[in-house]
Amino acid sequence: MAVTCIVLALVPLVVFKYYNFINDTIGGLLATAGIASNIPGLNWAVPVGISFFTFQAVGYLFDVYYRRIPAERDWTDYMLFVCFFPQILSGPISKAKDLLPQIKTCRRFDYDRAVAGLKLLLWGMFLKVVMADRLGLYVDQVYNHWQYNSGISCLIASFAYSFQIYGDFAGYSLMAVGTGKIMGIDLINNFARPYFSVSVTDFWHRWHISLSTWLKDYVYIPLGGSRCSKARNYFNIIITFLVSGIWHGANWTFIIWGLLHGALQVVEKILGLQKCESRRFLVRLPRIIITFVLINFLWTIFRMPTISDGASIIVKVFTQWGTPLPPNRQMLFSFVAALIVVISETAQEFAPSRFALLNNRHVAVRWCTYVLLLIYIALMGVLESGQFIYVSF
Repeated sequence: MAVTCIVLALVPLVVFKYYNFINDTIGGLLATAGIASNIPGLNWAVPVGISFFTFQAVGYLFDVYYRRIPAERDWTDYMLFVCFFPQILSGPISKAKDLLPQIKTCRRFDYDRAVAGLKLLLWGMFLKVVMADRLGLYVDQVYNHWQYNSGISCLIASFAYSFQIYGDFAGYSLMAVGTGKIMGIDLINNFARPYFSVSVTDFWHRWHISLSTWLKDYVYIPLGGSRCSKARNYFNIIITFLVSGIWHGANWTFIIWGLLHGALQVVEKILGLQKCESRRFLVRLPRIIITFVLINFLWTIFRMPTISDGASIIVKVFTQWGTPLPPNRQMLFSFVAALIVVISETAQEFAPSRFALLNNRHVAVRWCTYVLLLIYIALMGVLESGQFIYVSF
């Protein structure tokens, strides 16, 4: 019964998101063998946030099956848990044991929580409309015509995309968490300064934390986790990140991206490089730089429509240096915004109690920060921007 329920929960995701990919792949294989294929594709709109609420529903079924939580009897509370509106577009993915009790609790307006939520909304908006969307203009200009751009332009665009996808996704997550906090609901913090990771393993402890937790609890551990032979453990890691790649999208680029992340973590585990015990900046810095460069080039494969395009850009970076495509004046403000984010997160990573701005103990510092961020958003934000990157996942 449990297996049937989980399969039924996954069927809409497979049909809406992966049917055409599976159909095209089978058609390509048949064509290679000289067999004509006329299987019709689907031209349906994919429901918004289908991957997120599917994983949330499947996690609930697993938890009920393993008796981690009792089955929910109230249909309204269950639907609110699966489709809680701040997180439905792009997460975070919540567990039933964390979110359902909060939904059932009678809540009153809390001024301090509302203020904390508004601060998260403000910073999330800055990340999204100023940094991410402005950087996206430069990224699209280079990546959409990468054949005509130099290697250094492609390199700059790759760095810009790393910050774009972080600002886009982390910005949305902060706005979701902030909205939840205003309503008295605590959602999981989805990011913890991921570009300060000292390894790819560490990166997945900091990036999209709710997905990493979901994959660990419902894929990695059921496969055997680390309580097995080394070879089996490495296999479990690869399969887990294969699932991560498939979850991100119906394209071979996402599958290869996930497999490469899994393979790098296996290499780190073999070499004992998953952690760096020292908290000293100069000790961690080389590891941070190496990890960021690796993640950055993997994002290039993630971003491009085909593996060939992604690989060609990476090759071009190392073989055709050339001159960079100069950003216009407005795009320069996005690089300034990225620098502000880097400085802010460096302070949070290495000296969180000294350089707080939004939560500074001095009222004047806090309000100056609020006003400056609002001015930056109003003047430099791409306020007519399209959807969030992760809406399509």
